[in-house]
Amino acid sequence: MAGAKLLSMNIISLLSIMVLGFFLGMRHATDPDHVIAVTTIVARHRSVKHAALIGALWGVGHTLTILAVGGAIILLGWVIPPRAGRSMEFSVGLMLILLGIMNLRGILQWINTSFSASSSAPALIHSHPHSHGDYTYSHSHGHEPEIHALDPERTQLTSLDQRFGGIGLYQLLRPLVVGLVHGLAGSAAVALLVLTTIRNPVWATAYLFLFGVGTIAGMMIITAAIGLPFAYASRLSARLNWGIRVTSGLISLGFGVFLAYQIGFVQGLFTGQPHWTPR
Repeated sequence: MAGAKLLSMNIISLLSIMVLGFFLGMRHATDPDHVIAVTTIVARHRSVKHAALIGALWGVGHTLTILAVGGAIILLGWVIPPRAGRSMEFSVGLMLILLGIMNLRGILQWINTSFSASSSAPALIHSHPHSHGDYTYSHSHGHEPEIHALDPERTQLTSLDQRFGGIGLYQLLRPLVVGLVHGLAGSAAVALLVLTTIRNPVWATAYLFLFGVGTIAGMMIITAAIGLPFAYASRLSARLNWGIRVTSGLISLGFGVFLAYQIGFVQGLFTGQPHWTPR
């Protein structure tokens, strides 16, 4: 009788930990580097529905890496060396820098296009937003045959965007890859936290899975909320939409540089013996 009661209490405790893992996963989605990264992607879209999809794909990528690396730590006893751990975190900084540059690329050309258009034929040229897939861009033109100018790269699209932007797979892969990188950086910390709480490998792996489901749900909510002002701005004013997107790019670039400097030099990845405590 006492044994059955103890077993019942253990199962309730484990289930409580599983539920806690789900909500901790939701909270994990709010980490600054996660929110900044997905914001730079959401900023390029004009639909709340697609913003939520971006969050879900980010969460799937994050969960896949958490399960792969975290599962190997739990089931196979992998030990992540400090330099490897710092390198995984450094990759997040590089990714934020890249995302920021992708959002900022073309702004100088946009300024040049705007000034040249206004100075050459101010009375004949006007601009208004257009849609390009999920993107919104400002299209400056006149009603004379020779006056026709576009925004930079048609909404800040990089060369990859220009070539593959219309392909659904490319649009799906971008947030998925970003999530994979983020999951790689955080997998060791999550797995080690689980090992200190749950000794059973099967339950520990189940915890990782529910943690991942929580990050998917949390990021979907976050990206949907972030997508609202971008969707509104794209309908209200092309310049306002551009301003918000440039701001998101600058924040991503600045935070990425800060993170890369902290990990590379302050925490010793490039200057000596790195010190690393998964957290």
